[in-house]
Amino acid sequence: MTAYLRALTLAAMEVHFAPDTEAQLREFAARKGKDAAQVVEEAISSMLQRQARFVEGVERGIASADRGDLIDHEEVVRRIDRLFQS
Repeated sequence: MTAYLRALTLAAMEVHFAPDTEAQLREFAARKGKDAAQVVEEAISSMLQRQARFVEGVERGIASADRGDLIDHEEVVRRIDRLFQS
């Protein structure tokens, strides 16, 4: 999508916040040297990327389970314990 078309699409979009949320957003954006719209776009982009990674991970897990590549409960507990010890 070209920057021009994206600008047209975004120009038609409105997001409404509670007054206190909007004030916090504007304050945060000012501290970052950005405008509020830029902060919102970055936050949404980040959220969508995290969601996509999560879905990909779940799909990999399902495919692994379908292949029979499973680990038992005790191994899961050991791996989690190692993560928290790091």
